[in-house]
Amino acid sequence: MSNKLNSAILDKAVTDIIAYAAGESITKGGEEVTGKKRNFTETVEIQITLKNYDPVRDKRFSGTFKLPTVPRPNLKCCMLGNAAHCEQADRIGIDHMSVEDLKKLNKNKKLVKKLAKRYDFFLASDNMIKQIPRLCGPGLTKAGKFPTLLAASDDMQDKINEVKSTIKFQMKKVMCLNVAVGNVSMEKKEILVNIQLASNFLASLLKKQWQNIGQIYVKTTMGPSIQIFF
Repeated sequence: MSNKLNSAILDKAVTDIIAYAAGESITKGGEEVTGKKRNFTETVEIQITLKNYDPVRDKRFSGTFKLPTVPRPNLKCCMLGNAAHCEQADRIGIDHMSVEDLKKLNKNKKLVKKLAKRYDFFLASDNMIKQIPRLCGPGLTKAGKFPTLLAASDDMQDKINEVKSTIKFQMKKVMCLNVAVGNVSMEKKEILVNIQLASNFLASLLKKQWQNIGQIYVKTTMGPSIQIFF
């Protein structure tokens, strides 16, 4: 599918948001605004508004896509593993829990909720994944954090990077979507590629593709939104 984003507009927008996050001045809407450097790495996200789309009548869509560069490297993972996987997690500095650890939660909703809050995503060994609903109840599923399967033949670090690189577009009842596509410590070219691929992938999920996209804005966590698709 052809890329409908204007590369000059996109390039300028990304240059501006990176400059703003670095504490430099940029021109927005004819006025000069000065950014502020934060003491954390800001995430770059795109915000998309849909048009000619009825969230009630039209088919809801959902899709995941792996970006070439990890947008949020600081996502926290917990391995729900068998003995071998827990040992492996220990070696690469990843938090882990065994069946015994999960049994201690005793299906307590508050404790499961706390666990879901503490981590951004979970991996689970194949013999564990079937037991999770029985051990934890529906808490992880409700939080949208049901574990990703780590097969015995998978490399744990590769799997973690794959999950960190994967973005998800899911249509709920609202016409706006936003997704993390990078962070300000990445090279500008990596951010540009991630934005183009994410936008094209979303368009491919829609019935009328780009005709269903109204506007796209790009912004950093604390910075202003800049429109890149009109």
